[in-house]
Amino acid sequence: MGYTFHVDLRGIVDLLSHHLYASPQVYVRELMQNAVDAIAARRIGEPDARGEVRIESPTSTGDGTLRIHDSGIGLTEEQVHELLATIGRSSKRDDFGFARQEFLGQFGIGLLSCFLVADEIRVWTRQGDAPTVEWTGYADGRYEVELAPADRQRPEPGTTVTLAPRRDMEHWLEAETVHRLAALYGSLLPIPVRVDDLPVTAGPAPWETDPAESGLARRSRLATYAQEVFGFTPFATVDLAVPEAGLRGVAFVLPAPANPATRVAHRVYLKRMLLSESIEGLLPEWAFFVRCVVDTSELRPTASREALYEDSLLEQVREALGDRLRGWLTQLGRSGSQQLAEFLRIHHLGVKALAVHDDEMLRLVDQWWPFDTNQGRLTLAEFRDRFGAVRYTPSVDEFRQIASVAAAQSIPVVNAGYVYEAELVARLPDLDPAIQVEALNSTDLAAELEPLDPATALTVRPFLATAQRTLDRFGVEVQVNAFDPISLPALYLLDGDTALQMDLRQRQQEADETWTAILGSLTAGHDDRPRLVLNHRNPLVRQAIGVGDEQLTVLAVEGLYVQALLLGHQPLRPVDTAALNQSFLGLLGRAMAAGTEASKSGAEPKSEPSEEDR
Repeated sequence: MGYTFHVDLRGIVDLLSHHLYASPQVYVRELMQNAVDAIAARRIGEPDARGEVRIESPTSTGDGTLRIHDSGIGLTEEQVHELLATIGRSSKRDDFGFARQEFLGQFGIGLLSCFLVADEIRVWTRQGDAPTVEWTGYADGRYEVELAPADRQRPEPGTTVTLAPRRDMEHWLEAETVHRLAALYGSLLPIPVRVDDLPVTAGPAPWETDPAESGLARRSRLATYAQEVFGFTPFATVDLAVPEAGLRGVAFVLPAPANPATRVAHRVYLKRMLLSESIEGLLPEWAFFVRCVVDTSELRPTASREALYEDSLLEQVREALGDRLRGWLTQLGRSGSQQLAEFLRIHHLGVKALAVHDDEMLRLVDQWWPFDTNQGRLTLAEFRDRFGAVRYTPSVDEFRQIASVAAAQSIPVVNAGYVYEAELVARLPDLDPAIQVEALNSTDLAAELEPLDPATALTVRPFLATAQRTLDRFGVEVQVNAFDPISLPALYLLDGDTALQMDLRQRQQEADETWTAILGSLTAGHDDRPRLVLNHRNPLVRQAIGVGDEQLTVLAVEGLYVQALLLGHQPLRPVDTAALNQSFLGLLGRAMAAGTEASKSGAEPKSEPSEEDR
């Protein structure tokens, strides 16, 4: 058995008028949009028909109402019922010509936006030689249709819409507000718009070009426009065009770094009527360093006309605009200009994000973006020219650990620990298979350090055993090597995989029984530990090896361990902080005790060095 829906018409009107649109201000756009559509429909049959939109604020009408007049095609009584009073059905709209591509929206549904500011909407409309039809709609879902009396007959085809403001919404109909909104949405329309006999006009659209206008003059005009609309003077401008979408526009490159996580919004016009100042999804996600203003004739707006409909055409446009920006960047790279270096300094994140998947952008990064290395800041191309293979660390912490030691061993290393950079370095062979790339971690560096000769290793063995017992409780493996620089007594080496295992083991100790089992399965078979490499060439280390006092050796090893942590920019755990305090206070106590003993034995205290000695 079939049933029909019971629809609360008042609720439907409230839903569409109060929840479809983001702000009451869109009522001006919707009224102008319907007026422009009506004029376009009339000109299909009458190409030379006059086109005009005239708005009267309460200042002009004198009765508190707002009126908008157009010289469009108008509606018959049948069309009034179909277009103004039917919600959710559009089967006959093609018969009336209002669903065609040349129109901005669906005639009629936009009228519902007027219920944001009014409880009553009155429409007088006339088509051709037919009499004027009067339609009155109410916010509770009722409407009335009748032939207008003689005193309200329109003298020519077209439509007049009258709004009586709802209480507390009068300010939306004030002359100043209406003029501002009409200028915002309709100043670039090809049809003249007037508010209280004042024209709503603007200069040429940003995307327009004039052969008589010099390049300098146009750049100045666009810079002024960007400052007025977006609030910044652009670093550069890029002309945009996608013919298949009837799209023209300009991209304004931001003069300061942009947050990639910030949602990027653009200013979009539909047939020169502003849809919204905050359209998202027009550009690829990586293009967060530009703001666009575009006009399109083919992209479809959503029902509220405050966003673009996500379809295959929008996807093609997004890809085409991305290609245009990519081409602009490539052109900068080929010109080798200072402008490119400055652009990369500001927007390197966006370019690197694109270069992860795009070979042209990778070439640009390779040639122009300087990386941190232990040989100074160099581009990847410069690094290869000097040193051949590209050895890199995938994290900043690992680079800090090994940079100076690797440099002393004549091992050039690139710091690829910043966003996207490890992926970019690893992709270099995609540009040329002859490029050699190798990730260097702390384990690799340890293998490069010079081992001790057998005789020295034998004498170091007792010290090494004591040092290992001391650092077992810290989960650290100790070894002694000879390496440069001599001034560095100890090196703490921790690669990414070992750090992950350490973190998992720590979480395993703190977790409940279930998570302990889960984490245990992840750490099973992995007993890698960070390494403390003591430098046998360092005088302090050699002194610690030969001290012969186990307690003093323990204090020395703990002190060297914590110092290596600090030099490697490693965070100190509570156990590490305790070791720092213990070694410092223990060594200080030993030094003071030695000084006291020397004083008691009558030894001469060491005098301060003279100025000459200094």
